[in-house]
Amino acid sequence: MPYPEIRPRRLRRTAALRRLVEETRVAPAELVLPLFVKEGLTEPRPISSLPGMVQHSRESLRKAAHEAVGAGVGGLMVFGVPEQASKDETGSAGLDPDGILNVAIRDVIAEVGDATVVMGDLCLDEFTTHGHCGVLAPDGSVDNDATLELYAQMGVAMAEAGAHVVAPSGMMDGQIGVIRKGLDRAGHQDVAVLAYAVKYAGAFYGPFREAVESTLQGDRRTYQQDPGNIREALREVDLDVAEGADMVMVKPALPYLDVIAAVRDRVDVPVAAYQVSGEYAMVEAAAANGWVDRERVIVESLTSIKRAGAQIILTYWATEAAHLLRRRY
Repeated sequence: MPYPEIRPRRLRRTAALRRLVEETRVAPAELVLPLFVKEGLTEPRPISSLPGMVQHSRESLRKAAHEAVGAGVGGLMVFGVPEQASKDETGSAGLDPDGILNVAIRDVIAEVGDATVVMGDLCLDEFTTHGHCGVLAPDGSVDNDATLELYAQMGVAMAEAGAHVVAPSGMMDGQIGVIRKGLDRAGHQDVAVLAYAVKYAGAFYGPFREAVESTLQGDRRTYQQDPGNIREALREVDLDVAEGADMVMVKPALPYLDVIAAVRDRVDVPVAAYQVSGEYAMVEAAAANGWVDRERVIVESLTSIKRAGAQIILTYWATEAAHLLRRRY
C-alpha cells in the first residue's frame, strides 16, 4: 500500500491537539437555566419526570440563581407556577404584579442583579384553567387577537418586575409587535424580546407539563407549528424579526438541528435553541440504566446544538454543564 500523504489523525493524537483544533466549543455564558417557582412552597419539590430538577420555593429559587451565576451561566429563564386557586379563564395571575411570576423575577433580580440575564417566559398557559396559551373564544378555539393585549400587559408587568428579557412563547400571530409597542409605550425601551419564533407542536414537552402543573386539554396544533415544516418556520422567523424581536429561538433543539441551521443562515440577530424537557429526560433515563455516559452525552448534545448555529442554549443542565465545561477546558 502506498504511504498516506494526508493524515488527518495527526491532529487527533493527543487531548491537547484535539483541544487546539476543536471547531465548536460551548461556553458557560451561552447557557440559560430554566427555573420553575411554585406559589406557596416552603421547600423545593422534586419533579419526577425531570430527575434533578425541582419546583422551587422563593428561597430555593434565589439560591439556585446564585449558584448558576457562580458557575458562569449566561441567563436564567423564570417560569411561574401558580396555585390552582389562582388560575382563571384569562390567566390574570400572569399579569398580576404580585403574582408568583413577577414576584419571582423581583426575587431573582434582588439576588443577582445584572450579574446574569434574567428572562421571564411570557405566556398564559401556566395561569389559565384550560391550559392554553391564550384566551378562548366561545367555540373553544384560542382567540389570537384577544390574547395579544393580555400579552402586552404581561410584558409590561414583567419589565416592571425587573426582567432584562421577556420571552413570548405563545405563538400568537403578531405577538412580538404588540409586546414591543406595549413595552415602548410604558417606557421599557431597553427591555429585550426573545421570540419563541419556531415552536413545534411536538411530543417532547411531557415532563415540562408536570413541572408547570399544566391543565391542558387537547393540544396546541392550531398555533404551534407542524414538525414537518421548515419553510413555515422561516416565515415565522422573518415576521418576528420584522416586528422587533431582538433574538429568536427554536424549540425543541435536538430533533430540529436542521431548522436551527436554516434560521442561523436566515437572520442577523442572535439565535437561541431550547433543549426541552423530553430531551433532558431521555438522557437521564438512559444514563440511569447505564446505557450512556451521562456527562459525555450532556456536553456532546450541547455541542451539536451550538454547531448547528445556536448562540444561546436553554438547558436544564446549564449549571452542571457550566462546571463540566470549565473542567474540560
